[in-house]
Amino acid sequence: MPELPEVETTRRGLEPSLRGRRIVAVQVRQPRLRRPVPRDLGDQLRGKTIREIGRRGKYLLLTIDGGTLIVHLGMSGSLRLVGERPPGKHDHLILSLDDGSRLVLRDPRRFGSVLWWQGSVHEHPLLRDLGIEPLEREFDGNFLYRLTRSSRRPIKNLLMDQHRIAGLGNIYANEALFLAGIHPTRPADSLEREECDRLATAIRTVLARAIDDGGTTLRDFVNDRGQPGYFQLTLGVYGREGQPCPRCHTPVQRLKLGQRATYFCPRCQR
Repeated sequence: MPELPEVETTRRGLEPSLRGRRIVAVQVRQPRLRRPVPRDLGDQLRGKTIREIGRRGKYLLLTIDGGTLIVHLGMSGSLRLVGERPPGKHDHLILSLDDGSRLVLRDPRRFGSVLWWQGSVHEHPLLRDLGIEPLEREFDGNFLYRLTRSSRRPIKNLLMDQHRIAGLGNIYANEALFLAGIHPTRPADSLEREECDRLATAIRTVLARAIDDGGTTLRDFVNDRGQPGYFQLTLGVYGREGQPCPRCHTPVQRLKLGQRATYFCPRCQR
């Protein structure tokens, strides 16, 4: 599933080309996504101008005259700007723009969502309870230390709780814990202050590196230009069960934690 770096990569790629563009036509080719595409989406968007593109957690937010188009890429989705070409089998939403380009949502597994909201976007039910953005200044060791004091949950599970930290998913939680040298099953409240400082820094570092590399492509993800991400080339532990740890050469181990595959080095992570 696209996580924060993949969504942010898409946002940064699209924003310069979409800002100020007027929507001249809307084609909903498949309304049955994870949440149904609004029946009147064409009427709502046609003739209106895209003002900016934001992100909240794993959601893309297209500010358009009169409201916000909220897009979630699901398990395999991508949002791409293309020229004239026949629509593909998995192109479910096409916005034709006044410069002749088309904004296309492609989603082979149909786990994505496209929603239209005409209020304060931060009050939408999917967004209002999201946690802190890990790239914001307020996210630091102090915040993480306070967050962990009241939880006995495994630290990896706490990091992936979207109501606590928005956008941090399985890949980057694994990688941040490895970089910080913290075992993923540690009870959150067992982390000391220095470990929280180290982990907060690791989270921000991993996310920044992933954005610089265009995200991670393990199967389906491509950016707004149809290109894969490259962060998977530098993964430390994720998906590397049995392979040597890049630090100490101990074989990377895998376990299930919260129904998610969890990778770690048994020697480097305590």
